[in-house]
Amino acid sequence: MAIYLDYNATAPLRLEAAEAMQAAMGPPSNPSSIHSYGRKARLAVEEARQQVAMLLGVRHADLVFTSGGTEANNMVLRGFETCIISEIEHDAVLAVRPDAIKLAVSADGVVLPETLETCLVNLSEVQRSSCLVSIMAANNETGVIQPLDALAKICAQYNVPMHSDMVQAAGKLPINPADIGLSFASLSAHKLGGPGGVGALWIKPGLTLPSLLVGGGQEQGRRSGTENTLGIIGFGAAAEASARQNWREIEVARDAAITALAAEVPDIKVLGVGAPRLANTICLGLPKVRSETIVMALDLKGFAVSSGAACSSGKVQPSHVVIAMGETDLAGSIVRISAGWMTTPDELSQLAQTVIALYKQLAN
Repeated sequence: MAIYLDYNATAPLRLEAAEAMQAAMGPPSNPSSIHSYGRKARLAVEEARQQVAMLLGVRHADLVFTSGGTEANNMVLRGFETCIISEIEHDAVLAVRPDAIKLAVSADGVVLPETLETCLVNLSEVQRSSCLVSIMAANNETGVIQPLDALAKICAQYNVPMHSDMVQAAGKLPINPADIGLSFASLSAHKLGGPGGVGALWIKPGLTLPSLLVGGGQEQGRRSGTENTLGIIGFGAAAEASARQNWREIEVARDAAITALAAEVPDIKVLGVGAPRLANTICLGLPKVRSETIVMALDLKGFAVSSGAACSSGKVQPSHVVIAMGETDLAGSIVRISAGWMTTPDELSQLAQTVIALYKQLAN
């Protein structure tokens, strides 16, 4: 069986989520119905809302369930005239607002607070009056963690709301969007070990957004459409399990793998190594080897990894994240390794040795 190391694309369904969903399968489950079936479904949805809220440390009433992180991002980004984003955002942000002002990042893939402040200073008062800043919490390709606290403080100084795509960070970092000073935050269940097709948007109390979907007025009128009860139940169970996760062992094993790679093949570059990163992520630049070549070679050796962000076409594209970091020559030679709760230190060690052997073979 292949060793799965592509958790940043999607995580395996957690046992807790599968069991919770299986237990709820069968009976009618429309939470808007007022009969006993509907009331039971409503209780299950609200329990899951509480579980997800506890993962973030926020009020459950401020969470809106969606079909995933993409919809959550759309809900926020479409509600403002001017958007400021970073060059390394996920396509679920970039594609929503192609007209956005894009902030450059450092060589390690970090949005510098002074870069954001300069951008805000240069806006007119009219632009700032309907402006949103959207910066991801952690990058899906490199694992680099953004300084949200410092960025949010700058936004507060200029009275500009800030959104964060927390899809990769949730469950891996202890992030409370309210404490940071954010206005909105997006989540996705399948990155936590929940089912696909369900996510959530946290909205700061007192703020409103125009509804992306209108109809039945579900989710307190903020997102119409019958709730995905089973998916939401699985989301809640996965969030609760994620809150108990300890990533220290994975972080140690990741660093050991990087050390082994550096000792044997110094040509290989670890992207973002100079910045704080998610404990589970390694982004490698392999000169002279195409991403698709090494990904397929690793697959044949029993390792499931990726070349970066998963896209609908399944085609390997040069990484816009790596290009933004100034590593244009490596943009088509990236391998992303992302571990999870079922990964063992030995598996990461095996992966490192396999990459070393394959690189020596393929780069010649």
